[in-house]
Amino acid sequence: MVDPRIKQLAKTILAHSVKLQSKQRVMIKGHVNAKPLILELIDQTYQLGAYPYVEMLDDDISRQLFMGYEKEQLETIRDWDMKKYQDVDAIVVIIGEENDAELADVPREKFRIRGEVMKPVQQFYINNRKWVLLNFPTRGLAQKAGMSSPKFADFLLDVCNVDYQKMAEAMKPLKELMEKTDRVRIVAPGTDLAFSIKGIPAIMCAGENNIPDGEVFTAPVRDSVNGTITYNTPCPYQGTTFRNVSLTFKDGKIVEARADQTEKINEIFDIDEGARYVGEFAIGVNPLIREPMGDILFDEKICGSLHFTPGEAYEEAFNGNRSSIHWDMVLIQRPEYGGGEIYFDDVLIRKDGLFVVPELEGLNPDRLK
Repeated sequence: MVDPRIKQLAKTILAHSVKLQSKQRVMIKGHVNAKPLILELIDQTYQLGAYPYVEMLDDDISRQLFMGYEKEQLETIRDWDMKKYQDVDAIVVIIGEENDAELADVPREKFRIRGEVMKPVQQFYINNRKWVLLNFPTRGLAQKAGMSSPKFADFLLDVCNVDYQKMAEAMKPLKELMEKTDRVRIVAPGTDLAFSIKGIPAIMCAGENNIPDGEVFTAPVRDSVNGTITYNTPCPYQGTTFRNVSLTFKDGKIVEARADQTEKINEIFDIDEGARYVGEFAIGVNPLIREPMGDILFDEKICGSLHFTPGEAYEEAFNGNRSSIHWDMVLIQRPEYGGGEIYFDDVLIRKDGLFVVPELEGLNPDRLK
């Protein structure tokens, strides 16, 4: 008997996220751990009169390939992948990894080469195809979350099946306000940061490209960022988790980066010029995600949080920054994490993780649940 929440999740993916229609083609990529959801997606795709295609993922094989990647080899993979994505209408990616540090010992240069060569493929499907990314419950994710496997499975399926239509309606006033705003100031312990978002679109995220979801994002004007931000959640990147990350900006550029692994984090920011500039500013609002677990797909949606992202800007909210990295880093401003404020044009809009402007109060957790 299939868990009814898996059936509902598959329906949300196909009907809400990628809006699959009869005769359309969907590529389903997933770890073998995600087989129950993959099977359900196949069944529901056929029921819609559409065509499923499946590609299985394996971290051991990926790591082995990563260790020897060369540019010429990756160019062949890039061309194959580009043809696949051109031939489908939608892509569903289901991550079911057991060890998110599996790639921790891959040389940094291999990540750089792969990022550069494969970037056109990623940009193509992000900007030209319907797509969605999600996690499936595994023992590895349960351990990261500090939960038993059954409890984590319940948590994941519950947060993935929130009412995204209701969330989208509640997000509209925040989108409108962000698009009217020039100056933003963020204050929290170890944080006093100011920048402009003038003229850059705000994008609502309510289950279309990520599940779970719950954020509204834009980007800072590239050279406008000044001050310091100190993140109070783990910051995972390419198999390594950084803690106590603090970034200081001058005229948009990271001029000082500190963490528990300061040398290593600066190696990442030196990978290209755009890595020291910011490509995204977002506010998280998912009412059921409250604690960080070191997995960005969940952590960036935490209610009462924001993320401020060094690297590549998204095309929908483009500020001119290009990079081979896009590193979401999360700051929680609820009282138990030290509190904090967000100001738009000198007006306080959120304090200690709760919106205080009447038109935004529908995004507070007690209203979204």
